[in-house]
Amino acid sequence: MTIEILRVDAFRDNYLWVGATQDSREAFVVDPGDAAPVIACLEQHGLNLAAILVTHHHPDHTGGIDTLTARYDCAVFGPDSSHIPQVTHKLSEGDHIEVLGRGFHILEVPGHTLDHIAYFSETAGEPPILFCGDTLFAGGCGRLFEGTPGQMLLSLDKLAQLPADTQVYCAHEYTLSNLRFAIAVEPDNSALAARLSEVIEKRQSNLPTVPSSLAAERASNPFLRTRTPAVRSAAESRLTHPPRDEAETFAAIRLWKDNFQG
Repeated sequence: MTIEILRVDAFRDNYLWVGATQDSREAFVVDPGDAAPVIACLEQHGLNLAAILVTHHHPDHTGGIDTLTARYDCAVFGPDSSHIPQVTHKLSEGDHIEVLGRGFHILEVPGHTLDHIAYFSETAGEPPILFCGDTLFAGGCGRLFEGTPGQMLLSLDKLAQLPADTQVYCAHEYTLSNLRFAIAVEPDNSALAARLSEVIEKRQSNLPTVPSSLAAERASNPFLRTRTPAVRSAAESRLTHPPRDEAETFAAIRLWKDNFQG
């Protein structure tokens, strides 16, 4: 089933994603932190909201659920989390759901939060799609508010194994700042330099940089490249000793990013 994905801007830099089929007037929304722009999008396109997909419990991803469920007769899919009592269909690793005739596989990806999940879908004849919330960003990854570096590394490894042409629909427009950090980690990465130049041009024209592709993330996102010599070397320079393992490499790069001014 072909899904058209509409971008809905919210707050300062959030992206909410509305998916709709071409042959019906039904839609779903991913991580509706604010109901108003979602309702405006649905009304503009003549759509009825059939489902809400939630990746994790942070308010900028869940704040619009109550208003939307009061207005529309829609199911709420999400993690089995006490933080999201509105969820009507609780999901965990390995579950498979159908939304508007499109199948989604559920991946547990803790790290940013402990209850974080992602939705992955592939169908013949078009690139796969991934709704990954705040786990994987274009050029970066989410902060570790609840999980450990080891958990986040395993979650990112899980996403990195998806097909290279997967379209990555993350939840924020952080790409430019992420890539400015990435070039500090890997200054000799030519693929990264080319991507940074392209993103600078897009943002100067106020164009979105999401979705990205998993191939681009593998080539230029330091948090998917913690096993490469260049990223390990960058981590060593921060630690002042060789990283003991990939998790320590990841932790050093993530801490650097948390405090990066650039």
